[in-house]
Amino acid sequence: MRIGELAAAVGVTTRAVRHYHHLGLLPEPERRANGYRDYTLRHAVVLARIRRLTELGLGLAEVRDVLADDAGKDLVEVLTELDEDLARQEAAIRDRRARLRALLETEGGPTPEGPVSPELAALFREVSDLSDSPMAAKDREMLALIETAAPPEQREQLMGLLTGFMKVPGGVERALAAYALLDELADAGPDDPRVDEAARALAECLPPGLLPEGASFDQDDSFLRAMYADFPPAQAEAVRRTLRIIMEERTT
Repeated sequence: MRIGELAAAVGVTTRAVRHYHHLGLLPEPERRANGYRDYTLRHAVVLARIRRLTELGLGLAEVRDVLADDAGKDLVEVLTELDEDLARQEAAIRDRRARLRALLETEGGPTPEGPVSPELAALFREVSDLSDSPMAAKDREMLALIETAAPPEQREQLMGLLTGFMKVPGGVERALAAYALLDELADAGPDDPRVDEAARALAECLPPGLLPEGASFDQDDSFLRAMYADFPPAQAEAVRRTLRIIMEERTT
């Protein structure tokens, strides 16, 4: 058989046959006088086995182990490893589907910043009055980022603090006032006299314990630099002063 006939008989491409030759999975056949490869039934048998093994999900390195000789690596061992790997993938898929189902079944559906946890989505809906504030939108993006990056115990603590603050009488109103002040600074300079008022208003909105003890607000911190760079100058200065106020309150 020529390479095209072999490939057609087994149901693979000629490119795959050449690739298997290159990797040493399929032995090279003898060549005829005209230089064409002359494949035998044995080649078809081996090629069909390669196809079956790859369709089961084995990688080509694992296929090589199985085909190393007549016995090769114990096929039961290889298939058992594959089955265990598929079981792990299956469990991961079930977990992902459960998370997707929770998002889809959440009242109001996913938020614009989503996907986020159902708890954070519920908090965003509670403060829907802030949806028109550009600064509030940045804050929601920041909270989504923190929720993604923080360890589970810190995420739980964050949600508890924020939810508790929003349920305090006047909490939403204070947040509205602080965001309004910050939005007014969008086109202002960092020395604008309103910056200090906005910083103090924002500091009053941050629940005690929101920023962990021992947290460093070093100006050389790359994350802080990136965060400040995302704000207009006056808003960035207001956030700096807010963090400074919190640090001063801790030391008094």
